[in-house]
Amino acid sequence: MSNDRRAAIKKLKSLYLSPKIDINDFRLRLDESFSSVFLPNNVELEEKSFGNVKCDVIVPEIYASNRVLLYVHGGSFVGGSRASYRPFVAALANVTSSRAFLPEFRLAPAHPFPASLEDIQQVFQSVFIETETALAMSTDSEDFTKVPEILIMADTSGASIALGLLYGLKGKYREAVRQVILFSPWLDFSEKNDMFTGKKVSDEIFTADSVRLASEHYTYQENWSNPLVSPLKATKEQLENFPPVFIQMGEKEIFYDDAEVFCDMLKNAGGTCKLDIWKKMPPMFQLADEDLYLAHLAVERIGQLITTKDHSNESVHEIQLELERS
Repeated sequence: MSNDRRAAIKKLKSLYLSPKIDINDFRLRLDESFSSVFLPNNVELEEKSFGNVKCDVIVPEIYASNRVLLYVHGGSFVGGSRASYRPFVAALANVTSSRAFLPEFRLAPAHPFPASLEDIQQVFQSVFIETETALAMSTDSEDFTKVPEILIMADTSGASIALGLLYGLKGKYREAVRQVILFSPWLDFSEKNDMFTGKKVSDEIFTADSVRLASEHYTYQENWSNPLVSPLKATKEQLENFPPVFIQMGEKEIFYDDAEVFCDMLKNAGGTCKLDIWKKMPPMFQLADEDLYLAHLAVERIGQLITTKDHSNESVHEIQLELERS
């Protein structure tokens, strides 16, 4: 497999929202960088609408009848699309043996918070009801005894939206969420976050200034501490009976400290959280699978997590082969 770190970083820099680039150009750049005519693993692609929200429905050759994956894409709240995330979600659907739903939710700044959250809420409820109904109507006696199992996955800014969804779920809806998987999550836009105070911070892809710019497009300043915007501000009630969380990210991301705090919050509330930290990897390295062989291994780890049902609290530090060109 390829191991071209320089090419990977160049590609991943398309995720960086610069004040110097027009938002439409930013969206186009994301689609050009990450979309593909071909999808991996012989998955089938359909389109479905729930209300006004169009979704890709990605179906692998082998999937569990009661398991579905709902993916909330990143893109700094203003970009990202079904086209740009379709190959990545197809790979996730395959390794988890799940039908995957990838919504085209409304984007800021034309549609600020809570528009995207409302769209994801509508898709979640519709997917749950559809899956529950299909299982109840199945002639397979084994299906009849099953309940929906929903995997929630999200990256970067999408993590804020996905966790906002989860904070509002109650009863059977929350119980149906088997696992939450977050890639390089953005968790705190509040003004007291150390990332936005003092000297400027950055990693290989993102800067604190670019994250702040995204939050300004998404919602007004007084709302940055709202738990539905900044998940680290969650109340005790919002974290009760929370589904298991798995966070996969690079070693030196500017979001690492917030991820550790979030894991501690969940554990203190009686939940489980696992950090999967990949040495020498940039944020969202999983999207650069053409250039980094470790991206494939990271996706495979997600499949192992779902198939082995490993929900322990122990943090994971992947033992990796040294890259020849680190």
